[in-house]
Formats: sequence, C-alpha cells, structure tokens
Amino acid sequence: MLNSIFLQAGGQSSMIYQLLLWAGIIGVFYFFMIRPQQKKQKDQKKFLEELKKGDEVITIGGLHGTVVSVYETTVTLEVDSSKGTKMKFEKSSVSRLAGTSAS
Repeated sequence: MLNSIFLQAGGQSSMIYQLLLWAGIIGVFYFFMIRPQQKKQKDQKKFLEELKKGDEVITIGGLHGTVVSVYETTVTLEVDSSKGTKMKFEKSSVSRLAGTSAS
C-alpha cells in the first residue's frame, strides 16, 4: 500500500515536470520565432506609412525606382528617369529603401 502511494506521488511530479518542459518550449518558441516576426511586420508597416516622394526604393520583385507619388494603398515609381517611365505598385510590394541591406 505504501508502495502505491509513492508511485502515485511520483506520477504527479513527473507530470508537473512535463508541463514545465512544454511551457518552456512554448516560451522559447514565442520569444525566438513569433515575437521577432511581429516586430518585423510592425517595422515594415511603419516603413510603408512613412514613404514619401523622392525616396529611392526596391520592390519585392527587385525593381529599383524613385517614388513619384504615394496614395493610401498604392505608390507610383519612376523606374527610368531618362524616358520618364512610371509604374504603379501596391504599397505592400515595396520591400525597402535602396542602399539598405535586406535582412
């Protein structure tokens, strides 16, 4: 009878350790995967909101251009200044400013 009491107590502590282990794994996953991604999305949203005329940018397709006009959801880029070629893009397709590294 005493033996069964020890076995039950051992099972409970084992379960607690497993729960703590899973909580630790979830915590690590959150701080190393989810949180940095949320920060990156927040920074990209702020970057797109701050786009202005004259900024030299690179699109997600690799096209380089200068911002000619910015609207709520779109941006017009001048891609060839000698010919005056302008193209309209969704704001979300602008990746970064030219001259900054892709991280």
